[in-house]
Order: sequence, then structure tokens, then C-alpha cells
Amino acid sequence: MKNAPKNQVIKLKVCGMKYADNMEAVAKTAPDYLGFIFWEPSKRAFSGDMGAIPSDIKRVGVFVDAKMDEILQKVSEFDLQAVQLHGKETSKFCKDLKENYTIQKRGNLEIIKVFSILDDFDFSILADYEAVCDYFLFDTKGKLPGGNGYTFSWQVLKNYPSTKPYFLSGGIGLEEIDKITTFLEGPESKYCYAIDVNSKFELEPGLKQFDKLNKFVQLLRK
Repeated sequence: MKNAPKNQVIKLKVCGMKYADNMEAVAKTAPDYLGFIFWEPSKRAFSGDMGAIPSDIKRVGVFVDAKMDEILQKVSEFDLQAVQLHGKETSKFCKDLKENYTIQKRGNLEIIKVFSILDDFDFSILADYEAVCDYFLFDTKGKLPGGNGYTFSWQVLKNYPSTKPYFLSGGIGLEEIDKITTFLEGPESKYCYAIDVNSKFELEPGLKQFDKLNKFVQLLRK
């Protein structure tokens, strides 16, 4: 796995997609990833048709402590290229998931393991996951496994000890664009691979505001 270079163009993941026609509109902003939540308690839980999503946009299935068979079934059914694990999944589970997929499909399934942060974080937890995940994702610790709508202190990432590329998530919207720009100019962003957005761009859970999102993309990639 290559490390994310400091000067690479930051990638974008739009999570919590729910409606096919809305997905097609969001796809026009050219995100790198679209996230689909397969956790029934979520207001953004996905089922049905993904519509016409361009092949260069990776489909990410988001799961919370789901069983291996359920994840693999969804990966196959919806042709997912990545899996985001948002629960208490162990490093062994991540390893077994990747190996089982490789045996069945003879390809690569990106594993994104989520860790929630508020004011502090014990980065030693990451060590066991280094060899079995493609990316980490840092989100805000809250009542829900995601989509809580507020940011954690990004200053915590100054202590990031790894070279594993990571996604930055948690309450990121247009209002945070200056904060993101400043963050990306700092050393703590060296391995920041992608920005993950969700609730701050919604008219309702799962329904994204195209104009607002498009403006964000333009500013992020300016």
C-alpha cells in the first residue's frame, strides 16, 4: 500500500446515499467514493437501486458489527469496491473479511476501519489494524456510529503515529472549508487521503443538496 503523498489531490467521499436519482446528481460532482449505509437503525439505511453510477466512482458499503456473510452478500449484490467498518470489528475480522473476499472474487476489497474521536485518542489501538486495513477513517464520537453532525478536534491528529492513509470525517460542511484548507497545509495532514462528508449537505437524511455539495467540491479542489 503506497503512502498518501503530501501534495496529492485530496479525495472526496460522500456518504449516506439513499435515493437513486439523487445519487446520479451527486455523481456529477465527481466524488471519488459514494457511501451506502447497510445498518438498519440508520435514517440513511440504503436499500433498492443505486442507479447509474460511473465506474470510476467507488461504491463503499458502511457496516456496523455486521456478520461476515452479510457483508460479503452486500458486496456481491451491489458490486461494492470498499467496505467501511464502523463498529467494534477486530483486526482479525478485517483480515478474515479481506481473505474471504479474495478467495471468492480473486480481487481486492478496500477495507476502511473507523475510529471515533472526541477530545483525545489512544493511537496505540491502530497497531493491530495496520497490516489488515487499507485505510483508517477518523470520525466524531457521538450517540450514533456516524452522521452526528459535528467535528472532533483535528489537533489530535498531530499525534498520528502511522503512515497509513486516512479519511477525515465528522460534521464537515461548507462552513469548515477554511478550517480544512488550514488543516491540509499542516504536517498533521500528511497522510490525510480523503475528506468524508454527509449530514451537513442534506435536505433530509440521505437526500443531498447538489448545489451546496458542488460548491464544496470546487472550493476543496481549487
